[in-house]
Amino acid sequence: MSAATFHHVAISCRDLSATEQFYSKHFGFTRARAISLGETQIIFIKSGDVYLELFEAEGEPPDAAPTADGHHYPGWRHIAFMVEDIDAKVAEMGDETSVTLGPLDFDDFIPGWRTVWVTDLDGNIIEITQGYKDE
Repeated sequence: MSAATFHHVAISCRDLSATEQFYSKHFGFTRARAISLGETQIIFIKSGDVYLELFEAEGEPPDAAPTADGHHYPGWRHIAFMVEDIDAKVAEMGDETSVTLGPLDFDDFIPGWRTVWVTDLDGNIIEITQGYKDE
């Protein structure tokens, strides 16, 4: 069997430029490539070895916006980023996001592990975590 390497997460967004700016400003992504598709485009942004592929949304979501840490039915729940200090990161993001859950302390599992869930511009859930360590 051939090995697979994680490459990207695709996001459908209402405003490609605003979404690119949001993830660039708050999570350090930079543009890797833009592909023209006539009247629209696909934008790849990159942070380290991780890419987000941004598409222009078509229509409205068929379900209510996710809350807390994301939908609990089968499907993607949220994406997550590791930071040094979640309180500082949320304060830095200011009015460009809202907290949907937390911050929660998980010291019972890993000393110093804390997490908060926030939204991006389209209401997608983002987990921001600090202090997680593998066994």
